[in-house]
Amino acid sequence: MAASLLVALIFMSLLLGAGPVSITDSMLALVRQGSDEARFIIMELRVPRTLIAMTTGVALGLAGALLQSMTRNPLAEPGLLGVSAGSGFAVAVAILLGATNATLTTLVAQIGALVGCAVVIAATRVHGLGNDPVRLVLAGATLSGLLLALTSMMMLVDQRAADEIRFWIIGSVAGKTLGDLTSTLPSIILAIGIVAVVARPLAAMALGEKSAVGLGHHPGRVRFLVVLAVALLVGAATALAGPLIFVGLVVPFIARALAGPDIRRTLWYCLAVGPCVMLAADILSRLLVVPAELPLGVLTALIGAPVLLLIVRAGRMPSL
Repeated sequence: MAASLLVALIFMSLLLGAGPVSITDSMLALVRQGSDEARFIIMELRVPRTLIAMTTGVALGLAGALLQSMTRNPLAEPGLLGVSAGSGFAVAVAILLGATNATLTTLVAQIGALVGCAVVIAATRVHGLGNDPVRLVLAGATLSGLLLALTSMMMLVDQRAADEIRFWIIGSVAGKTLGDLTSTLPSIILAIGIVAVVARPLAAMALGEKSAVGLGHHPGRVRFLVVLAVALLVGAATALAGPLIFVGLVVPFIARALAGPDIRRTLWYCLAVGPCVMLAADILSRLLVVPAELPLGVLTALIGAPVLLLIVRAGRMPSL
């Protein structure tokens, strides 16, 4: 079902938009016919946009599922360990310094994500309580607030950079190229390889760390690999689409509802559910305020926040 929905959303993403190109013109452009304008919009704008939305959905969905499994907290999201905050702050600094290379931006975003993880984990280990989910949440929230304040201060320094940072912060997959996507693919592929390695140990750790150790797994090593994979995934997604919120929360929740409590099945479902969520949000962002577009980050927040509140209010959060 998820695969069929994904195929339908891909075609909708290619055929629908806020511009003057009709659905018929879009279909002709897909087979290399129709007007030059239609072919340009479809092949040069919508195709990269669709692929980037799908990639971002996969990255944030997997990152959220990994964090929720590692912390045993169904409300965890990539900002929990300061990953999104560190990545976003690093990209903002790069923009302020005039960085324009896509590969460099991706690398900076991932370094920022890793530093954010390291700072939070170091803070929680001061008193030997590094595995306490509550301390992780508090440390991540503190770091996120601090970096957001520093980003706001940077926007006062340079008006040109402030406009670019402001546009990037609200999140969007519009105006991106296949080159931007290509620069992130190596790290995303590496992260997916790490996910394949840690999937079984994470399933064992859901039974308790003692059980995982008894089965031959090393919880400390697994946590390190999870943090590394999350940093690579969130850094790539942030470089592509900005610091989008709630995607890493909603995607694993839907995937878990379809797959059940097994983290291995949940991770597989995230590969389809993540692109579906991002494509649906991006399509809505184009159509709700035609001829303009609603910022993607605003739409994910508007959709994700009420869903989160409904989940908490109904008491239907799945146990991990």
